[in-house]
Amino acid sequence: MNKAVFLDRDGTIARDVHYCRRPEDFEILPTVPEAIKILNENSFKVVVITNQSGIARGYFTEETLAQIHQKMKDELAKYGARVDAIYYCPHHPDDGCQCRKPKTALFLKAAEEHNIALKNSYMVGDQQMDIDAGKALGCKTALVTTGPQPQISSPKSPVSGPESPVPGPEFPVPGPKSPVPGPQSVNFKPGTLNSELQMPDYTARSLLEAARWIVHNRH
Repeated sequence: MNKAVFLDRDGTIARDVHYCRRPEDFEILPTVPEAIKILNENSFKVVVITNQSGIARGYFTEETLAQIHQKMKDELAKYGARVDAIYYCPHHPDDGCQCRKPKTALFLKAAEEHNIALKNSYMVGDQQMDIDAGKALGCKTALVTTGPQPQISSPKSPVSGPESPVPGPEFPVPGPKSPVPGPQSVNFKPGTLNSELQMPDYTARSLLEAARWIVHNRH
């Protein structure tokens, strides 16, 4: 079976704008192509799982969303990177669907269609709902601090400063017990699937740092 890295889109792959409704508003974050290429080269399926309630709200159409995602794929291809699949929830949060994160229907669909072993896979995102979904599936999880909310204030969390150095003898990749954000984070609220706060296995400044951790700690 395949191993996968499930990625959130807005705030993880791309700059989080308020309901990205035009291709020209979509902007990939720095070092993301390199991060995804690393995952590609290490035999991970890269699957994007994203909530897009702007469709239900009437802000943009599914045709426009397809154009945005084509731009994303084209930009990644310039760097030799690719995503293997994109799944999105078009519903309003009040619709009660099973596909809006932190619900797991889209993940399970992806696992079936791409023969993915969830226990050997990872979920990376910038919100609590991403962590909750990953935990519910039995995946390892990584929180990236590239979203739009204020950064985590805990001095023990590695979330400020320049891009992390490349792992090596002088800069080893932290293990799964690396510092994680505390409940004081605006971006890290209790999830809706579990009564207790679900903590990530790793906290990273960027998707690139998360990708390096994943490759170092892969099953």
